[in-house]
Amino acid sequence: MGEAVLSAILNKGLATPDTIWVTDIKEERRLYLEQKYGLAAAECNRGAADKGDVVVLAIKPQHLAEVMAELNGCLKPDQLILSIIAGASIDTLCQGLNHRHIARSMPNMPAQIGKGISIWTTTAEVTGQQKGWAGAILGATGKEIYVDDEKYLDKATAISGSGPAYFFLFVESLIEAAVNIGLPEDIAEELVMETMIGSGHLIRESGKSPAELRRMVTSPGGTTAEALRQFEKGNFSNLVQQAITAAYNKAKELGS
Repeated sequence: MGEAVLSAILNKGLATPDTIWVTDIKEERRLYLEQKYGLAAAECNRGAADKGDVVVLAIKPQHLAEVMAELNGCLKPDQLILSIIAGASIDTLCQGLNHRHIARSMPNMPAQIGKGISIWTTTAEVTGQQKGWAGAILGATGKEIYVDDEKYLDKATAISGSGPAYFFLFVESLIEAAVNIGLPEDIAEELVMETMIGSGHLIRESGKSPAELRRMVTSPGGTTAEALRQFEKGNFSNLVQQAITAAYNKAKELGS
C-alpha cells in the first residue's frame, strides 16, 4: 500500500522524486524503490522522516511500536504524520510518537490502480493546509472521504478496507461453480469477470439502487429467481452481516 501511495503522488504530480525520501527494513526493497522511482532511500526511519513536511507511515501493525520508539523525539512540531496503518488509533500514534499533528486513514487495495477509496480523520491540531495535503495524497489513489469522528474508521475498515477480499471470494466461488456445471475454466473466468465489472458500472451509472436493479433482472419463476431463492435459503444476508460484524470487532480489538 505504501508503494501505491508513492506511485500515486508521483503520477499526479503532487511531488517530484527529488523531494521524497523513503525507507524500508529490507535493503533490497530500498534499492528497488530508488531504481524504479528515482528517489532517495534512507537506511533508517529517522533519516527519512526529517526530510519533508509530511511523513507517511505505511508499515505493518506489528512493527509500529518499534517505529514509534525510533521516531519519538525527532519529529518537527509542525510535521504532518499520515498513517495508513490498519487498527492504529490516533491516541496510540500521538502517545507513541509524542506528536499531535496526526491524520489517520483507511485506504483499500484498489488504490494500487488509482481506484481506491480512503476514509480519514485528523487531530484538532492539524491545520487546514495539512488537511489539504492529506486529502490530495489520499485522493491521488482514488476517492477520499473525510470524517470528523475516528469511530467511523474501524467501521469503514470492515467494509471498504476488507471489502475487496469479499468480492474476490465471490468471484472465486462463481468461477468454481461455473466450472462445476461444465464451462471451460477460461470461459468461466471471462464470463464472471465481465459480469462483475459490468454490474459495478451499471450500479454506478444507472441511477438506480442495487435493490431496484436486482428486481429488474429477476423474472418471476425464472433462473435468476431460482438462484436468489437458494441464496435466501442459505441466509446469505445474515451471513454477510455476521462477517462484517466480525471484521468490525477485530478492527476495534486491533486498535485497543
